[in-house]
Amino acid sequence: MLYIIRHGLTDWNVAHRLQGQTDTDLNEDGIRMAHEAASEYKDIHFDVCYCSPLKRARMTAEILLEGRDVPIIIDDRLKEMAFGIYEGFENCFSFPDCPMYAFFKNPVEYKAPQGAESMDELFERTGAFLKEVAMPQVEAGKDVLIVGHGAMNSSIVCQVKKRDRSEFWADPIPNCKLLRLY
Repeated sequence: MLYIIRHGLTDWNVAHRLQGQTDTDLNEDGIRMAHEAASEYKDIHFDVCYCSPLKRARMTAEILLEGRDVPIIIDDRLKEMAFGIYEGFENCFSFPDCPMYAFFKNPVEYKAPQGAESMDELFERTGAFLKEVAMPQVEAGKDVLIVGHGAMNSSIVCQVKKRDRSEFWADPIPNCKLLRLY
């Protein structure tokens, strides 16, 4: 089986600030959410966990799997999408002219701003991870967990479910909620 989960809540999530690859910590609610997820999913078997190197995902994985004999392997391809000059930008939904507004409202029309990743770049790196790491293990009968981020997770969901990019946000993954993909 292939499972995916998004990190716990951060102060930037609460403030509606774009985090991207900015390395933020879980807040108290995020830590609590990760502990609740650990309890809720304690009976789900995982052979291995692959995790983003960003602190919010690593902390979530460590709490979620505490006391379990599940290796946590960091993979840079699981970082959140880079939002370039818009990392830290608040309330992009209030600014229809902001490129990040298009990313969330109509991802097919998204054009990467300065320093940001394009959709192609995101899909290329997460697709390589799926092809080279995750899917061979799933096909060999392993239960694989991915701990990541909103946009990065959505790119994996789209690829596994063979969805068009227009459906990028069709399955939004709330913080600390497990999704079985395959």
